[in-house]
Amino acid sequence: MSKSSVLSTPLWRRALQRFTASESDLAAQEAQEDAVRHGGTPCRAIPNRTRACVCGTLRSVTLRPRGGVQALEAELFDGTGSVSLVWLGRRSIAGVEPGRRVKARGLVADDDGQRVIFNPGYELLCSESP
Repeated sequence: MSKSSVLSTPLWRRALQRFTASESDLAAQEAQEDAVRHGGTPCRAIPNRTRACVCGTLRSVTLRPRGGVQALEAELFDGTGSVSLVWLGRRSIAGVEPGRRVKARGLVADDDGQRVIFNPGYELLCSESP
């Protein structure tokens, strides 16, 4: 969701949508707005084999081997979809944990139908207080 589409929607309509939306829909919409605010590209809009910046929340972080090498894999969700972030040769990274907000940059590849960024540059984002 772009800034212009959020701002062009009348205030009363946005309030009505928030009142009638499910909790998961509200969380997804909030994640989309947060990603746009931090300069991220929506996950659903990223073409394959392009460099991109994505922002979102880590849903899961797992350690699994890839090609005989240990790899730390995290699923980043931004409200529109998800991207797997894979750090090859890493067993852990301080601060990379489920629930953490992250901004990541790298080349987006396709791995069996799932978007993935290998060895992304990343930035841990702080939680905003309400």
